[in-house]
Amino acid sequence: FRIWVNFFILDSFGIIYFQNFCPSQMTDLLYTEKDLVTSLKDYIRAEESKLEQIKRWAEKLDSLTVTATQDPEGFLGHPVNAFKLVKRLNTEWGDLESLVLRDTTGGFISNLTIQRQHFPTDEDQTGAAKALIRLQDTYRLDANTISTGDLPGKILTTVDCFELGKIAYSDADYYHTELWMAQALKQLDEGEDSTLDKVTVIDYLSYAIYQQGEMERAMDYTKRLIELDPEHPRGKSNLKYFEFQLEKQKKAAEEEAPKQKEREKRETTDKKKKKKKKAKKAFSLIPEREKYEMLCRGEGIKLTPRRQSRLFCRYYDNNRNPKLLLAPMKQQDEWDRPYIVRYLDVITDAEIEKIKELAKPRLRRATISNPITGVLETASYRISKSAWLTGYDDPMIETINQRIEDLTGLEMDTAEELQVANYGVGGQYEPHFDFGRKDEPDAFKELGTGNRIATWLFYMSDVSAGGATVFPDVGAAVWPQKGTAVFWYNLFASGEGDYSTRHAACPVLVGNKWVSNKWIHERGQEWRRPCGLSEAE
Repeated sequence: FRIWVNFFILDSFGIIYFQNFCPSQMTDLLYTEKDLVTSLKDYIRAEESKLEQIKRWAEKLDSLTVTATQDPEGFLGHPVNAFKLVKRLNTEWGDLESLVLRDTTGGFISNLTIQRQHFPTDEDQTGAAKALIRLQDTYRLDANTISTGDLPGKILTTVDCFELGKIAYSDADYYHTELWMAQALKQLDEGEDSTLDKVTVIDYLSYAIYQQGEMERAMDYTKRLIELDPEHPRGKSNLKYFEFQLEKQKKAAEEEAPKQKEREKRETTDKKKKKKKKAKKAFSLIPEREKYEMLCRGEGIKLTPRRQSRLFCRYYDNNRNPKLLLAPMKQQDEWDRPYIVRYLDVITDAEIEKIKELAKPRLRRATISNPITGVLETASYRISKSAWLTGYDDPMIETINQRIEDLTGLEMDTAEELQVANYGVGGQYEPHFDFGRKDEPDAFKELGTGNRIATWLFYMSDVSAGGATVFPDVGAAVWPQKGTAVFWYNLFASGEGDYSTRHAACPVLVGNKWVSNKWIHERGQEWRRPCGLSEAE
């Protein structure tokens, strides 16, 4: 374990994102909706006032006509009553007509029209749904956990669950279609009020189950559908089809049974008795996607006590750098191979807020470098918003760049600009390399500064759940901690790429993740990090 002894006044301080909106922009949407609700209430008050006037008029006339119709001739025999009847029909009913036709929607509709240009699109709604499904898979959450609000936040209604199922259905993702349609049906069965009917849900559910090859379950749901709606256009024909297919499967199984017995007879007695031992899969043999998700859940391999004993924490002055002599930085080892270190209290809250303030107006969908062309483009496996900041934007950025140089000893003039990224719920960056491989000779050709030798990553927020930086090949996981930064070399001293640095940003489960990073390049490091004598040195 690590113990800090404070000789100085230092303290240790322990992003639904979808494609076109980052969390900061989502906050703006909240205020937009609040403004629309206020506008809607104004409209309701105006309508209520109008209806109140009409109601009073109607009640007055109702009373008058009841009295008048009891003795019409006697009533109209009074000249005032005759005059007022003519006046009402000629003038006052016209005024009432104007009142009824008076449009009170103007302010609300005008505001709604102005705000609509900032509304999310169908693409955004689909992106938000896919983010939930991504979180469901990565963190092994069942549909009920998400729907009933076991996570911080509001519950999902039956219609919400149905919409998630439909989006999965449109992608031919029948596994998630079943999960969400089953959850929608469960909530309907429990008596939730909804405009959605069970027949519609069961129709999707039975088809999704059929597509996964579970004919009997699909048939059971179809029978329930027919009970609810005997005239359903597809119900009876689907039931007949399922019955026919099940009978066909049964006959095939009966024909296969004797052949199976014959095969079993030919097996030796030893083979029959032999029990297969289930060997535990070595972490290195697990598919990368599974390793990535395991690490995101905190289920990665642990360092052996021997390796753990080699990790230390220290006050670091980078070989007595003059700027760090009086106030060395707290540094702790996070992993040994590749060597990953974390610097604590390396960026202040004020600096973080300034960076976010500068970045927010510039946040755009994050891009990746195309390995073939070297051109920057968006990708489905990187879901975040990013912005780039330089010393010209604010002198503080130059101060931060200098701090990185002081701590790493590497030249910053050839490094890329400071990239600020904002990940909301579901925001992620799947496994990737920061450096260009040998089959990507043009990866950073336009920059003219060589390959990415190292990565510096600031964590500018704590994250309630999820959002770790993981290294699937080695089983390492580094968790966000506000005010800290992690650093690792992407290349060996020989210039060869270190493939163990393949890493990923896990989806944010709850919270809002802000990071900023500096990609440091080879040019200018010739005397700061001399070449090694061997390829892997």
